[in-house]
Amino acid sequence: MTLLVRISGFLARASDGVLSALVQTVRTTFKGDPQLRRRVAFSVALIALSAKMAKADGVVSLEEVRAFHEIFSVPRSEMRNVLRLYGLAKKDVAGFEAYARQMAGLCGSGKADCPMLEDILDGLFHIAKADGVVHEREEAFLARVAEIFEISKAHYEHIRARHMWPHRGSNPYALLGVPHGAPFLEVRRRYLALAAENHPDRLLARGVPEEFLALANARMAALNAAYEEIERSRQPA
Repeated sequence: MTLLVRISGFLARASDGVLSALVQTVRTTFKGDPQLRRRVAFSVALIALSAKMAKADGVVSLEEVRAFHEIFSVPRSEMRNVLRLYGLAKKDVAGFEAYARQMAGLCGSGKADCPMLEDILDGLFHIAKADGVVHEREEAFLARVAEIFEISKAHYEHIRARHMWPHRGSNPYALLGVPHGAPFLEVRRRYLALAAENHPDRLLARGVPEEFLALANARMAALNAAYEEIERSRQPA
């Protein structure tokens, strides 16, 4: 039974406007299986918060719809489960801040050490940038979600740089999170650490569903490109 089928079962017992009850269901149903709980929570959070972001921005472009489908590469027969949750989230009277707090609460007291929250933010950025630009309202939405998730401003800027690459004046040093002009050994050490941390196998191990590995591949592509640009710039002419 896939995650989306399990989620669909929860939705069958939910009514419009009670999305918060779904979060509590995830918390209690998978209490004895933290890894499965993280996988279900990630799926629910990314679907619902992307719906909230679309509502905040007021416009959903065709490119954003395609980006949404890239992440949720699921059989057509199961897409109705995703769309039902998406619609439920858009109609829910609760604001996105309240819902983001509930999702952060699934990580317990250690939100700062909960990689799932960065993975959720990563997915939201992937959708927001799909039309070529992250609009002002989307940026405000993403920054506020990061704040609720207790992601530091410095780390948020690192995530943002990864998604802006190679646009809007982003630079490879910001993407890797090292000072401009840092010794190449330091750059390489940082790159290797990030590459290991963001490897698709590592994401799977921490609960990101297989359907969402497009995110991991996009991360690795940006990291590789940034590192290669710095490496080329350090080579003699």
